[in-house]
Amino acid sequence: MKLYIEKAIFVLMTLANYINDLLYRYDCVIVPNFGGFVTNTIGARVNTTTHTFYPPKKQLTFNAYLQHNDGLLANYIASDKNISFEEATTFIASEVEEWNKNLKTTSVEVASVGSLALNEAGQVVFEPNLTSNFLTASFGLAEVKTTSVERVKEVTIKSLPTTKENRKTIPLYLKRTAAAAVFVGIAYVGWNGVQKQQQQVLANQEKAVEKKIQSATFVIENPLPTINLNVSKEAKNFHIIAGAFQDVHNAENKLTELEDKGYDASIVGKNRLGLTQVAFASYATKDEARKALEIIKESVSEDAWLLVK
Repeated sequence: MKLYIEKAIFVLMTLANYINDLLYRYDCVIVPNFGGFVTNTIGARVNTTTHTFYPPKKQLTFNAYLQHNDGLLANYIASDKNISFEEATTFIASEVEEWNKNLKTTSVEVASVGSLALNEAGQVVFEPNLTSNFLTASFGLAEVKTTSVERVKEVTIKSLPTTKENRKTIPLYLKRTAAAAVFVGIAYVGWNGVQKQQQQVLANQEKAVEKKIQSATFVIENPLPTINLNVSKEAKNFHIIAGAFQDVHNAENKLTELEDKGYDASIVGKNRLGLTQVAFASYATKDEARKALEIIKESVSEDAWLLVK
């Protein structure tokens, strides 16, 4: 039993690490049939209360309505594990099932992305990890805290009328007034000096960070293999047919149903009987199509068949 639990945690963290890695490159990573992790870049900011400067970063949110399989996560997993797209999709579905099971009793940690939990209404609540910064442009930048500088209030000196009674006190008053003026001048010069010194320190830090960014090599625990999603379109002549419909509206409903389930479905035209054919997916080679057909027949529909067109 202990071995099974340890194995489940390892697999869970593997999926979490895949999501963690992709967030460095993409603004949105969708986990099919679960939800999407969305980033929003925010600029540098300053907390005037704590006198702390924060670098730009990617602000993380979770959207439970983003469940359509866009292929990004599955393609990445398939490339990294050297498996087919369908096997990667099955792997994700298995882990999502495990996540949902764990969420009923505890929270789920998603690597350094954050944690997931259920609220009283049974909705998934995401708590981002505030120490993580997925904005690669901010690599090496850290929070900077400075000491506060108090402004010295201006001193207004009023002239005293010269009388017999206060003639003797004027020299002492003038001495005190002169001393106060000197003190104000020193304080003002000192404040200007501190301000210029802080500006110089910040400027030096920015220059040092720029040099680090220019020469830095980003090392991710799980190296990202090169993924080129914008490839030239291959001719996909092998189609796994899910059904043929006389009513075009019914065919479109079937297409939407398959897409919601994560399939790269499409309408492949009409057959000789004039029925509109809907495919689970289409492939460029017969071997790929046969492998996918076997999986679909075993787990989805025994009536699925292969069309070569």
